[in-house]
Amino acid sequence: MTGLMVCVSVLAAASAHGVLQRRRSGRTRVRGRDHGKRLGAAELGAPLGERATLVQFSSAFCAPCRATRRVLGEVAGLVPGVTHVEIDAEAHLDLVRALDILRTPTVLVLDADGRVVRRATGQPRKADVIAALGDAV
Repeated sequence: MTGLMVCVSVLAAASAHGVLQRRRSGRTRVRGRDHGKRLGAAELGAPLGERATLVQFSSAFCAPCRATRRVLGEVAGLVPGVTHVEIDAEAHLDLVRALDILRTPTVLVLDADGRVVRRATGQPRKADVIAALGDAV
């Protein structure tokens, strides 16, 4: 009977964790640890956008990264002065550690000066990315 109780408890905890992760995935938010962090062309390997930059951290075998690339490319094409930069997380581990990137895709929204104003983990929705740009421009 004790084994059954443990099994039920573990299943309940795992289900709660899964629901929470699903709700948080792709949502943009401001994180206290990002406040004041700046990225420039040297770190990104590309120039910053005139108004904002969408920085995507990806990995080679990440299926949501491909969809995120498409969404961010569309948004950058729609909003003048916004650039999309994709960074291979595996090739830039020092930057990944400095920015506390824990999973791919992770998207950072930078203002014109390169300050991190928003962050999203998981595949963001197009409307959420456009709304997040409001903080940057």
